[in-house]
Amino acid sequence: MAKNNLPTERSSSRDVDAFLAKAASIPALSQVKGRLIFAIDATMSRQPTWDRAAEIQTEMFRVTYAVGGLAVQLVFFRGFGEFEASEWATSPSALAKRMQGVTCRSGSTQLHRVLVHTIAEARRTKVGTLVYVGDCFEEDAEAVAAEAAKLALLGIPAFMFHEGHDPNAEAVFRDVARLTHGVYARFDAGSARQLRDLLSAAAVYAAGGSLALKDYGNRMGGEVLRLSRGMEKK
Repeated sequence: MAKNNLPTERSSSRDVDAFLAKAASIPALSQVKGRLIFAIDATMSRQPTWDRAAEIQTEMFRVTYAVGGLAVQLVFFRGFGEFEASEWATSPSALAKRMQGVTCRSGSTQLHRVLVHTIAEARRTKVGTLVYVGDCFEEDAEAVAAEAAKLALLGIPAFMFHEGHDPNAEAVFRDVARLTHGVYARFDAGSARQLRDLLSAAAVYAAGGSLALKDYGNRMGGEVLRLSRGMEKK
C-alpha cells in the first residue's frame, strides 16, 4: 500500500545544512545573559512609531551578541483595556513576527499595568531592565509611582523613552526613571536612528550591565553616550 502522505522530494544536504546553521544561530533562552521587557504604547496615535520599532528591533539583538545575548518580551496595550505580553524571544525574527501582527487601536495608557506585569515577571525570572516607549499619560501618577518604587526594590531600572513633548507624560516618565534608578530620554517623531540608538543602549545594559553600557557609550558617542552617563550617576 502506497504511503501517499510522504513528501515526494527529499531535502538536499545543502538545505539541511542551512537549516541546522540557522537553528544553531538562535540561542536557547537559558543561554542568554540579558532579559529585557520591551513595553510599547500601542494606542491609535502610535502606529508610525510601532512600525519603526518593528523595523529596528534587530539592532537590540545584534549589539548584545558580544556581551552574552538577549531575550526580549514584548508587552503592549491598546483599545479598551487590552494588554498582552508575548513569550520571551531570543531572535529578531521571532520578535518581528510578533510585532508585525499588531495594529494600534484607540484607547487609554496602561503604564501602571506595565509596571505591575514587570514586577510579577521579575519575581518569576531575572529581568535586566524595562524599556517603555510612549507619548502620553492618562492615569493616576501616585499609583504609578508606588509600583515604580516596588520595581526599584527588585533592582530593575526603567528606561523611559518619551516621544514628543507632552509635559504631563514627561513629569511621570521622569519620576518612574528616577524611582527605579533608570533614565528618561526624549526622541522625536520620525527619528528612527534616535530610537534605534536608545533601544540598543538599553539592550546592552540588560545584557551586560553598567560597564558594558559605559563601553558601548564611549564607542558610539551621541545619544548612547549621554544615556550611559545618565546611568553612571545612579
